Amino acid sequence: MTLDWPTIRDGNADTLHDTTVDITGWMIPLDPQAESVDYFLLCADEPCCGGCVPRNPAASIEVYTAAPLAPQAEALTLRGRLLRLVDDPAGWRYRLVEASALDRLPSASRTFSRRAFLSSGAALGLAACAPGRFAGYTDPHHAQDDPVAQADSGSHSAPSWQAPSSTLTIDMHSHAGRVTVSRDPAIGARRPFLPLAAPMRKGGMNVICLAIVTDTTVTRVAENRKRFEAWRDPQPGELYALGQAEFQRAHQLIEREQMQVVTNAASLAAKGSLGPCAIISAEGGDFLEGQVDRVDEAYAQHQLRHLQLTHYRVNELGDIQTEPPVHGGLTDTGAEVVRRCNALGIVVDVAHGTYDLVKRAADTSTKPLVLSHSALATHPSSRSRLITPDHARVIAGTGGVIGVWPSSGSFKDIHAMAEGIKRMADVVGVEHVGLGSDMLGFISPPVFRSYEQLPDLASALRVAGFTQEEVSAILGGNYRRVFQVSVG
Repeated sequence: MTLDWPTIRDGNADTLHDTTVDITGWMIPLDPQAESVDYFLLCADEPCCGGCVPRNPAASIEVYTAAPLAPQAEALTLRGRLLRLVDDPAGWRYRLVEASALDRLPSASRTFSRRAFLSSGAALGLAACAPGRFAGYTDPHHAQDDPVAQADSGSHSAPSWQAPSSTLTIDMHSHAGRVTVSRDPAIGARRPFLPLAAPMRKGGMNVICLAIVTDTTVTRVAENRKRFEAWRDPQPGELYALGQAEFQRAHQLIEREQMQVVTNAASLAAKGSLGPCAIISAEGGDFLEGQVDRVDEAYAQHQLRHLQLTHYRVNELGDIQTEPPVHGGLTDTGAEVVRRCNALGIVVDVAHGTYDLVKRAADTSTKPLVLSHSALATHPSSRSRLITPDHARVIAGTGGVIGVWPSSGSFKDIHAMAEGIKRMADVVGVEHVGLGSDMLGFISPPVFRSYEQLPDLASALRVAGFTQEEVSAILGGNYRRVFQVSVG
């Protein structure tokens, strides 16, 4: 049967799950220079340029072909089996598999797979447009899908936001600057950095929690699954070595960008408003390899001040949301790490951890917890990265903060994200909500893609009903309170 794009957009295509369909659209290879591809995106509208990654997951679908196809500039019709996706990490709602072009295109021998895409810059939303387009350009074709264009066009009447002089804006979770070691072993730690200080200055972002990731060599997106997963066990010492390399990259990036490292409440107060600053953070305690004394080492040698216990593998510290539980929550070693962080002065982050992990961490910690990046689940499901109201209330009960993220799988634009922040505030109170952008940590471009959009987000929060003081608290004040209490 023929499938049209309105059926994709309104979700009625759910009823066609596992059905063979024909659909016409524009082919968007994630490597515009590839001679042939077996994985690409199919978009409802003609892209503005060769490397343009669609921002709206309701206007595009993933495609896996039965055989490689040569990229083409004209619309094409594909036939394949449609799959409905649930909680896809990229935010896509539908996937076409075993697809072929009804008018067969000539193919070459080289293919570009989703796994390669996930390891590339495009996978992190870095290739919003191919060379020739400048930052901030909005094609009139796509203005209806672009939250920045909507804000600029006056489609929302937004009171202007001006941060009070005492305000510090803080992102609770960021990989900005492309600090993470690539999953592609051919690139690894040689991955080039991206500009960081300039977009922070332009948007008014004072401080970011710059997060290294210490499980990249043993995690991946499996082609037959919808999320990152651990695909092998690490070798002894492997993740510790990865952590050392990533801490080194974080400091190299900070030096290159002429930023300042924040290590305590006094340095946050003194440096925060003077120029772009970073709080050294780790996403996942995998580099500890179960050795609690390495918390002290990371604190002293690498200036670690924010530690997220788990990421995308069930590690020695506890269970994760996206895999079946193994430990029943936080392990005894995980509890020791929490206590050590409390004693040293390190913020404890329970993002990615299961509800049971969070509950034990809350019972163990003498300091507030943060859950740096997630959102409320509208329809809670197993293995989802979203959280329930009860999950959120445990964090608030410690005096902590939940960072709301800008996933395109959760929100269609910045104004929807602001409404998501409001829903979180309605559950836990505005004093327990913050911003966790997960900058450059998404597979597909999120709705908050650059710190240059911070004024747009602030204005959207005002439209959602927050006062200027509440906006200031959400965009940094609440995390600053937790940092002061936890780090001292």
